[in-house]
Amino acid sequence: MSCAVITGASRGIGRGIALTLAKGGHNIVINYRSENPEITSLVNEIESLGVKCLALQKDVSDFDQAKELIDLTAAEFGQIDILVNNAGITKDKLIARMKEEDFDQVMKVNVNGTFNCTKHALKYMMKQKHGVIVNMSSVVGIRGNMGQANYSASKGAVISFTKSCAQEFARYNVRVNAIAPGFIQTDMTDVLPEEVKASILSGIPMNKLGTIQDVADAVEFLVSSKASYITGQVLSVNGGMV
Repeated sequence: MSCAVITGASRGIGRGIALTLAKGGHNIVINYRSENPEITSLVNEIESLGVKCLALQKDVSDFDQAKELIDLTAAEFGQIDILVNNAGITKDKLIARMKEEDFDQVMKVNVNGTFNCTKHALKYMMKQKHGVIVNMSSVVGIRGNMGQANYSASKGAVISFTKSCAQEFARYNVRVNAIAPGFIQTDMTDVLPEEVKASILSGIPMNKLGTIQDVADAVEFLVSSKASYITGQVLSVNGGMV
């Protein structure tokens, strides 16, 4: 049975991806950074689907902790077939008000974290001669967004990183793709004022927010055999925004 590592998987999109891949028969490793009382119930929910689940609290922006995450996964399951680099943070501010640490912290988690986990996982995938990596970018990594210069820069970097990795590791039968979600309905969007939601919807041709399942389904496709000749691509899940 194959094994999938999902970073930032304790809630939101990461949680949805973990559950979807578990339903597809993959053993799951949930990574999270901060204490979360819901982790145990999530592990139980995943294991109720007939697969194994390991929860590991590691900060992927730290090179050594990312290595521990990957090495512990390999020790537990003997292989790493899928890596979903989903962990990310935002610190939104206009550039005039953005502090140096606001920029650095977003880049460290979103970009360094993706690099760290990818580098360590590739050691196993190259030896196995197979593997799939999906990196979570964003629509703002393609078109930018006011007040999100740091986040946009990080997600644009993830796209370029994805394309480079795909070229480097195709000969080892390791595929690397990215997903660029648009506005997805989560706990964060639920609390937005109605006028803000209306403004967002006006910029989406399909006139609706995406769902966590929309993104999880895209991940499921990219890691499947149906995408076996797809690498170095960015799959936009954004209702036509870009």
